[in-house]
Amino acid sequence: MVPASGVSGMDLQQWLAYIERQHPRTIELGLERVREVATRLGLERPAAQVVSVAGTNGKGSTVAFIEAIARAGGWKVGAYTSPHLLRYNERVRIDGREASDEALAGAFAAVEAARGSTPLTYFEFGTLAALWLFQRAGLDLAVLEVGLGGRLDAVNLVDADVAVITTVDIDHTDWLGSDRESIGAEKAGIARPWKPLVLGEVDSPSSVLRHAYAIGANALRLGSDFFHEPVDEGHWRWREVGAELLLPNPQLAAPVQRANAATAIAALRALPGTLPDHAYAEGVAAARLPGRLQRFAHGGVEVVVDVAHNPQAARELAAWLKAAPAAGATAAVFAALADKDVAAVAAALEGRIARWHLAGLAEAPRGQDVDALASRLAGTAAAAGSRDADVATALARAVAACAPGDRVLVFGSFHTAAAAIRTLRSGR
Repeated sequence: MVPASGVSGMDLQQWLAYIERQHPRTIELGLERVREVATRLGLERPAAQVVSVAGTNGKGSTVAFIEAIARAGGWKVGAYTSPHLLRYNERVRIDGREASDEALAGAFAAVEAARGSTPLTYFEFGTLAALWLFQRAGLDLAVLEVGLGGRLDAVNLVDADVAVITTVDIDHTDWLGSDRESIGAEKAGIARPWKPLVLGEVDSPSSVLRHAYAIGANALRLGSDFFHEPVDEGHWRWREVGAELLLPNPQLAAPVQRANAATAIAALRALPGTLPDHAYAEGVAAARLPGRLQRFAHGGVEVVVDVAHNPQAARELAAWLKAAPAAGATAAVFAALADKDVAAVAAALEGRIARWHLAGLAEAPRGQDVDALASRLAGTAAAAGSRDADVATALARAVAACAPGDRVLVFGSFHTAAAAIRTLRSGR
């Protein structure tokens, strides 16, 4: 219920609790309701230029590269991402700074006043609030991360000048379909007629390319229209026909981050505006994102935290473990939501993990307890791992079992990563 003081008296935490209760379902795809409220809010363009980013994996990293490069070139940038790790404010950044509690509360109040009796999901409420803040900020560029799919996601309310699809793989099958072609068709819905569509993988589903052709979108494909290649230990090259850039390696560590950075560069170069060459090098080096192979030293043991939560992301983790082996053994702390293909995730890491420590996420939305997780891992090496009720306890057990030089990899969901980061930062 709304406090007696009314919505104007609610702080950010009260607003977040309130908007969670405003729709009977956590996810309800469709643009009719959110478009109706956007019209009442007077939402038009959130910035002079807009890039929308969809994909199964790599969205957050690609947004971070686009944001960092554009800001290095002197542009005023707004970035909208989801989900958050530690605090909601992470989702809305303006000129490199997270939106304040007061700004977000004011934006939520504006959405509430406009929506009347129209129900909005948590994500839809937050998307409209972000767009409301961006429209008032005088931005040169807004970078919008799609929440789920693309065609029916609230972010698709905005007509992007450049659309990006990072990767397409199997995830969220209850909403998007059970194969890459179906999922690709949903993600391709963010493309606009006669506008660039940047594709961040070499083998995009044919459904994506068919849709681009049907609407006249200009598909720019990694491996066909733009390329990335290593130069030496510290540098790589981005190139397209008639142009190339020599760049430092990203601080974001996984091998796939060069592809994400290359995709970000292609998206920016597809916009009408021009950035100086130095902005690309500075932005690639400056981009940071918590929970992406984020490293901590803990009692002589390296702890690495990653939000990887589906088979494709697990395959990228395996590639990183191969490219950057620990001095000793690698243990895993794994906790995942109930709607994820956990057996395929574990299989992707087969042979790279010496010991598994399973944890529950019973308190998370769509969460599961550790016994349910273990039962779904039957037939994998992970199923024999130790079991703990929560991530903090599993992490403590994993570190205690390590020798100096060993590594602990904590992964499985944003909730898993957030719990680990809070634990590590607290010194426990």
